[in-house]
Amino acid sequence: MHIAFNGWFWNRPDTGSGQYTRRLVEALSESADDLRLTVILPSANTEADQLPDRVNVRVATPPVGGSPGKVWFEQISFPRAAARENADIIHIPYWAPPLSSPKPVVTTIHDIIPLSMPEYRGGPLVRLYTSLVAAGTRGATHCLTDSQASRHEIIDRLAIEPDRITSVWLAADSRFHPHIDSDTDTRVRAKYQLPERFVLYLGGFDVRKNVHTLLLAYTYVSRAVGEEVPLILAGRPPTAWGTARFPDLPRYADQLELGQSVRWLGEIDEADKPSLYRLAAIMAFPSRYEGFGLPPLEAMACGTPVVACQISCIPEIVGDAAFLVDPDDARAMGGAILGILFEPPLAGQLRNIGLNRASLFNWQKTAEETLMVYRRALGKVT
Repeated sequence: MHIAFNGWFWNRPDTGSGQYTRRLVEALSESADDLRLTVILPSANTEADQLPDRVNVRVATPPVGGSPGKVWFEQISFPRAAARENADIIHIPYWAPPLSSPKPVVTTIHDIIPLSMPEYRGGPLVRLYTSLVAAGTRGATHCLTDSQASRHEIIDRLAIEPDRITSVWLAADSRFHPHIDSDTDTRVRAKYQLPERFVLYLGGFDVRKNVHTLLLAYTYVSRAVGEEVPLILAGRPPTAWGTARFPDLPRYADQLELGQSVRWLGEIDEADKPSLYRLAAIMAFPSRYEGFGLPPLEAMACGTPVVACQISCIPEIVGDAAFLVDPDDARAMGGAILGILFEPPLAGQLRNIGLNRASLFNWQKTAEETLMVYRRALGKVT
């Protein structure tokens, strides 16, 4: 069986789609001897140095650049290149299936945020693109998604037949583990000037991430711990604060008079993330909408207690291994953080349950379940 992958996000390992593509291709390359994999890239300059030995690389450059070039690649260049390679199936590892393809189409829909949250619907061109990929999804041979919560939402909003969509969990990368790497962890602590104890938020700052509620929650925490256990906010900041999608969080923190109880680290090097999780006393994840929620799983795999919200897929992913609160209840969120900080037995219990829970997720299992979907799409299984 020959699978051709849309490699648009291959050189963006800082994105969820990029991480998913790389980890899945890597795991599939180790899963079956009779499986051929080809990643089709949009440019010869795209980084392909981390492709496994058994994976072929082809280039199908669109004739135009920018957003039009992306759409051209998804709808025309990639399907044609896959047909030339005589692939049995084409897999688009993000929500962008072509309207027409000479080969069976499998597409992974990580989430449908533009349909679920008004702030993300965008202008006319964004809405047109959403309509395009939604139409392509209805013609896909089979759809994958990352959680049962997302599967139910996709069935409801896109009117996809339940037997044409399968939920397959993702996993944390193997580099996320609880074993202390003294040299690396010490280097990361010094690099970011991290205190002995801190609460970590690692992620985006758009409105669905609900960081404003975490800041309000920290007013309750800081009254008890002062500046000794600050909230560390890590992640790429937006180009501009104070929009519908990116509320002005620094200004809000100032209004709350949090002072040095909050620190902004900015974008974090990928290689530093496991140490950052291990060094944190707690990982706070206040998001109100996720397709999967990889950061809490990464934190649990590193042995870090998690405080998150009882929304969408998060209960499905963390089980009873995290302290879950209502996304609008800042007092409860602050209380959960304080409870873990001041009750070492609770922190230890969450650490142990989290490690056990994280062990249920691995990329080899993801690859095996994805391979079953490929076979189903070819009619080899029912």
